[in-house]
Amino acid sequence: MTFLQPYILWGLPLILIPVIIHLINRMRHRPQPWAAMMFLIAATRASTNRARLKQWLVLAFRMLAVAALISFLARPLGGGWLGWAVNAAPDVIMIVLDRSASMETKLPGQTITRREQALKMIAEAADKFSETSHLVLLDSATKQAQQLASASALQEDSLTGPTDTAADLPALLQIAHKWLVDNSAGTTEIWIASDLQQSNWQPEDDRWEQLGAQFEDMLQPVRFRLLAFNADGGLNRTVSLAELNRPVKSPQQVQLDLSLAATKPSDQKFPLRLKVGDAESRSEVVIDAASLLHQQQLEVPAKAPLPWGAATLPADSNERDNDVYFVAEKTGMAGALIVSDEPGKMVFARLAAMSPGEKKPAEAITPGDFGQFDLSNVALIVWQTSLPADIARLESFIRDGGAVVFLPPGADKELAFQGSSFGESFAAEESSFTISKWNEQDGPLAATEEGLTLPVKRLQTLRRRDIDTSDTVLATYDDGKPFLTRGNIGRGTYYYLATLPLSDWSNLNRGEVLVPMFQRMLKIGARRIGKETLIACGELSAADRTLLWTPVDTDEYRNILLHAGIYRAGDRLVAVNRPSGEDEVGAIDPEEVATLFGELPLQFSEQRTVEESALQGEVWRLFLLGMLAFLIIESWLVLPPSSDELRLKGTRLATAGGAE
Repeated sequence: MTFLQPYILWGLPLILIPVIIHLINRMRHRPQPWAAMMFLIAATRASTNRARLKQWLVLAFRMLAVAALISFLARPLGGGWLGWAVNAAPDVIMIVLDRSASMETKLPGQTITRREQALKMIAEAADKFSETSHLVLLDSATKQAQQLASASALQEDSLTGPTDTAADLPALLQIAHKWLVDNSAGTTEIWIASDLQQSNWQPEDDRWEQLGAQFEDMLQPVRFRLLAFNADGGLNRTVSLAELNRPVKSPQQVQLDLSLAATKPSDQKFPLRLKVGDAESRSEVVIDAASLLHQQQLEVPAKAPLPWGAATLPADSNERDNDVYFVAEKTGMAGALIVSDEPGKMVFARLAAMSPGEKKPAEAITPGDFGQFDLSNVALIVWQTSLPADIARLESFIRDGGAVVFLPPGADKELAFQGSSFGESFAAEESSFTISKWNEQDGPLAATEEGLTLPVKRLQTLRRRDIDTSDTVLATYDDGKPFLTRGNIGRGTYYYLATLPLSDWSNLNRGEVLVPMFQRMLKIGARRIGKETLIACGELSAADRTLLWTPVDTDEYRNILLHAGIYRAGDRLVAVNRPSGEDEVGAIDPEEVATLFGELPLQFSEQRTVEESALQGEVWRLFLLGMLAFLIIESWLVLPPSSDELRLKGTRLATAGGAE
């Protein structure tokens, strides 16, 4: 139980006043021996125990009345979400709000969304603390902590409205910790409202261990309260863009591959609305499986401007995942380049990095030819040698959006780039090195859109070179050494791979991991070939954030950082969609949440319906009624006996005296 005026609880020792008064009264009446009354004392001995019990009850109810009065003045708050521990109102209440697209799922049988219900409950709870605590809002969309003047500000759409973004809970808690440290906050409670979506919580992330240590080391205590919304919201269909092709050789044709999914597959038909510019068409589709691929071919006039469009599903339990937007830019011929001292040995790398639609392996050259090679259509460079003297050309390639993967150079040559480098080469002492951990949510080794996991565990490394880096580690061997790392320069990405696709190094040459890994790197690097037209909401680059973006598909104002749609800045046209992780239905369970917080104090409340709407309320009325009840009982106990009772008692005493 939490008290809004806890200092009044220092008055609890006042409950001893009735005891003191009782003892003083006992001292006022000293017993005097009188022989004539001896027989009466003996006669009333049987009723002494009853009288003594009555005195103790009177004393107990007086003490309870004083305790209830003091608790009433301290303004107690009660409720399951606040728990039953006696705590003072915290100095700071930081509200961490999940504003991701999945939070727009409606509660079962209701029209109110998870986000709206969370805001309603938290606003009512926070209002009780508006005079005693500082309220701070930290939302997943802006990732900015801002102090609130009052709890009513939580209902403002500009601060807490719906978005098409994703949430990163570990990052939000890191921001919360930094704010508390920078502002020298006192006792703090962090209230988290989330739907426990696994892609947002990232339970496998190493940052959780760091967060536990950081919060435990704080001088002032921090308590966590989690308000979770993960109940099944009913039927929900999602649409996302799986593939978009507009070949240069046939620019009037646009091949659109849509990924459709449903929480409750059925054979019931429903309309799919497809809009391209001003033209609109409808088709009937059926989702009779958890997910399926729907292909649509569009015809665009050869001299038509850059076409854009959207695919829309009917309304369901979450309307934020019913739309997907696209810009049909001509697909460039993005290719790969292999740079090696022995390009003849890189056959498997050349085949794995082959451009889609091409029938020949990727180009392979020696380091001496790199300076003169035309990189205009190159998206991926596989580098397996020492760095060139003109390293600026390689850096410029990455900054422009290209991708580079560094492989171990032969003969223990040195290779160091952006603070990362290869160590010495050594072979496995026993059978082979195996990979025990890799990132299945992001990167070249992530699971497919259908949820299928790459067979990374089947990789066997006979020989490798350690990677010394401070960049992001995407995969590690069973001994903790990196297998694949990732770094960024500008708009581009570079990778370090610890082994080679050669039979005396590893079984990467089998292709089941190498091909999808290189193809994903190729797709990432293709951004430098043409203008980037498909981006995830909230992931606009720093350079693009300086541009003035206006929506094209609507006359209403929209923020490109918060909402999906088609936007234009000058001659630049982009389609913004929700991140793919927001379509995932997996959620972490309460036991796993408790594991993430470790020894940190955490109270968990799972909300399923709107009826469960009270986080807590002031319960002083109960203490006031309790005090009145205690006083009434105490008054009844001390009432003098009636005349009939006195007459009956006198008769009993006389009878007892005669017997003596």
